[in-house]
Formats: sequence, C-alpha cells, structure tokens
Amino acid sequence: MKQKIVIKVEMHSDKCRTKAKKIAATASGVTSVALDGADKDQIVVVGEEVDSVKLARSLRKKVGHASVMSVQEEKDKEKEKEKEKEKCSCQPIPYYYSQPLTCAVVGESNPNNCTVM
Repeated sequence: MKQKIVIKVEMHSDKCRTKAKKIAATASGVTSVALDGADKDQIVVVGEEVDSVKLARSLRKKVGHASVMSVQEEKDKEKEKEKEKEKCSCQPIPYYYSQPLTCAVVGESNPNNCTVM
C-alpha cells in the first residue's frame, strides 16, 4: 500500500531544501520525493510503509521545525485502469443483415439439397 506524506519544514535556503530532500530520500520505503507549496516549504514523500513520525523527527533534528501535514493512501494507477476495464466489459454488438438468406441448387439431382451462398 503506497502512502503520500506531506511534511511542512522550515527551510530558508536552497541548501536546506537540498539537505531535507536527501534526508527524505534516504528514509526506508521512500520511492519519490518532491518539494511543494508556495515557498517550497513542503516535502511530498511517496512510498510503501514509510514511518512519517520518524521522518519528521529526523528532519527536525537536521533541518529545522517540521510537522506532518497529511498522510494519504496513494492509489495505483494501474489498478484503477484494470478496474475500469472490468467495469466496461463492452462487447461488440453483432451486425445482422436485413436481407433474407437465399438458397440455390447447384447442379445436383436432389432438389432438396440447398447450399447457402
């Protein structure tokens, strides 16, 4: 189960932002890290089984004040596409000819023998 964690960190310079991203990237279970917010003061971490409290604590120790803003379950896009395909099990509608089928006798002595052309 993937999680999306948003942590607000007090960062005053690019050096602090780089340091915070490195700390977040080295945490166990993290798959991606991004900066967000108007002042680039929020770190968005996506991963599996990420300990948000432990991550916030290490950011507080090494960068500055940090607080967990939200923790959400990240839905897999592939699973959503599979569910949509299952929901829409559209089958093509068969096309029927409106003209009746005709039979023709092809050089046989039996007049009851009919072949469809």
